[in-house]
Amino acid sequence: MNNKYVTAAIDYVNGSPHLGHALEKIYADVYSRHLRKNNRVFLLTGTDENSLKNVRSAEKEGMTVSDLVDRNASRFKSMQEALNLSYDDFIRTTEERHFLGAQKLWKACEKDIYKKTYRGLYCVGCEEYYKEEDLEDGCCPIHKTKLEVVEEDNFFFKLTDYQKQLEEIIENDTVKIIPETRKNEVLSFIKSGLQDFCISRSNERAKGWGISVPGDDTQKMWVWFDALSSYISVLGYANDEKNFEDFWQNGEACHFIGKDILRFHAIYWIAMLLSANLKLPDKILTHGFITVDNQKMSKSLGNVIDPIELASKYGADPIRYFLLSEFKPVGDGDFSYEKFKNKYNADLSSGLGNLISRVLTLVEKKNLIGEKIVVSDDFKKVFDEATVKCDNFLDNFEFNEGVSTIWELIKVLDKYIEETKPWQVEDKKELVEIFSKLVYGIRKIAEMLN
Repeated sequence: MNNKYVTAAIDYVNGSPHLGHALEKIYADVYSRHLRKNNRVFLLTGTDENSLKNVRSAEKEGMTVSDLVDRNASRFKSMQEALNLSYDDFIRTTEERHFLGAQKLWKACEKDIYKKTYRGLYCVGCEEYYKEEDLEDGCCPIHKTKLEVVEEDNFFFKLTDYQKQLEEIIENDTVKIIPETRKNEVLSFIKSGLQDFCISRSNERAKGWGISVPGDDTQKMWVWFDALSSYISVLGYANDEKNFEDFWQNGEACHFIGKDILRFHAIYWIAMLLSANLKLPDKILTHGFITVDNQKMSKSLGNVIDPIELASKYGADPIRYFLLSEFKPVGDGDFSYEKFKNKYNADLSSGLGNLISRVLTLVEKKNLIGEKIVVSDDFKKVFDEATVKCDNFLDNFEFNEGVSTIWELIKVLDKYIEETKPWQVEDKKELVEIFSKLVYGIRKIAEMLN
């Protein structure tokens, strides 16, 4: 068996989880379940707790940063049970194992780290410096907010030394970025000319919160240097544990991320790994965003969808089904309660639910419980081919097409019922033959859905 490592992004805990967080975790979960059929898999997510935005949120709520991140991290952790997610680990970046891993990575990169005085425009929402030419009307292109002018002594990473190497890695798919359009965006950014990037902030600006820079207690690590290292610290990088060797150094790693954080993963993270002489990830799947009624989710608009509340009302499976079937994973998608309920009723209740209800009712009515199921090879072939087709879609992260393949089988069985009209059949042998196919088909559909 091969070792496969799958990660969903670790989330900022300055607020509660929303449906966009759930979408990414479900994608990573489905891919991991698919891989587990033939591989040894490790699935990770967690919470990013050392950011300046967490400090600001705690100040705003009049509580300690520690209390805020504990409270909100538990909300993100609760998505696991609410959405039936099969994580193998959940990392909090305030854990000691992560501190040790992040500091070890820093030391491994020290040949490419230097200190200088810097003045720049900083977005707390992105936790990133921006150049003037990257702004939109003087604001952050993501958050549409004014940036802060920051001037202080900080540590920098020599990204410029890796420009050519990064270009070759992305161009040759050594690290495969999905979809191709995102790969082209990264290449365009690299070719426009990279700059060294700031990887620390002063204790004063960090309010003492975060991971100390090894050998300099006046500085905290920049949250992205710290956060990206979580992918290896959770595997025991600090102590060279077996999971690190199995799943990172000798496994195949795939990151699931939102399109807004691609640069951090496809450029900064890869450069850091090159500097530390560590293996690179194999794939980066970049998904789109969710809008609600064609509007961006926003607290001010009051349209933020809480996935945990949604699951408590409708259950995990309808949410998983809607998000997997409604959107192309690499594109944006829109959620509305009307769409959700219509899809629930049409596909789950009237579609899958009605099929199972009809078959089981007739099995009982025709007194067929306990009969041996016998199915021809030709009939099995239909489901075997559909399984292979579905697996191929999942291999290529086309979850919506995988779901569609399963629903085609539901139509096959519905059509078979209408053609054979089993409620009119009296011959026992013929009935057993009909219901063998129906029960076999439902079981195969259940396996694929699982």
